[in-house]
Amino acid sequence: MVGIPGCYTSRNLNHSIPASAMPRFYFPDTLAIGAIVTLADALVHHVHVLRLAVGDHICLFNGQGGEYVATLTAIEKKRVAAEVKTFSPREIELAHSITLAQALPEAAKMDWIVEKAVELGAAAIQPLAAQRCVVRLNAERAEKKRQHWQGIVIAASEQSGRNRLLHLGELADFSQWITQSDLHRRILLSPRGEQSLADWARHHPPQALTLIIGPEGGLNPQEEDAACAHGALALNMGPRVLRTETAGLAAVAALNAIWGERQ
Repeated sequence: MVGIPGCYTSRNLNHSIPASAMPRFYFPDTLAIGAIVTLADALVHHVHVLRLAVGDHICLFNGQGGEYVATLTAIEKKRVAAEVKTFSPREIELAHSITLAQALPEAAKMDWIVEKAVELGAAAIQPLAAQRCVVRLNAERAEKKRQHWQGIVIAASEQSGRNRLLHLGELADFSQWITQSDLHRRILLSPRGEQSLADWARHHPPQALTLIIGPEGGLNPQEEDAACAHGALALNMGPRVLRTETAGLAAVAALNAIWGERQ
């Protein structure tokens, strides 16, 4: 190991490579320097696909903060082991926590929303069942979907360099969810809003927010009224009408641009 934080020297290279450039894997268990860990079956597959070899370095994170560099010590057909070498407290989380309260869209649009929300730094996603949602999920299907989306959260975190996992809430009925208290300010993205989100953000300090996004047909008037009655601030996204899979992501990107990514 070289004396540069977050860098290592590969067995095949004679120069330093940042830890973020190593193959990154989520390891949902305790990690400690000196420990020998066995990777899960899915990760074993990735090691073989990437044609990694004994002595190569990988980056591991467990979602509890920071990341570890480990050296592969054994690669078998169905088993891969690594020794944890170093720890870095590196974090790239936003200074302002953003939750997307997203009404369920059609087909695979939610996959896209989850993936890009992770990449943009959102802290949480709250899936909502609104009146105009085309997709209707019973409890069993909702749980299967949630597990699928959780897999997307992990993959997007590995790719984007985040060391903490976005929190994915359980599917909630909009009419019940909106009545619950929220420590964060709630913002309803709606054409009814007289002020734009960008203009509002320029005049307010960075803060934790929950952004409420309707489905393809938008929230109905009763739902929007209920949101405002429970303290949500209605803001628009400008003169153009955005699709549901665009609105929330554009809002997060706009807030990041105005408020800055880090403290």
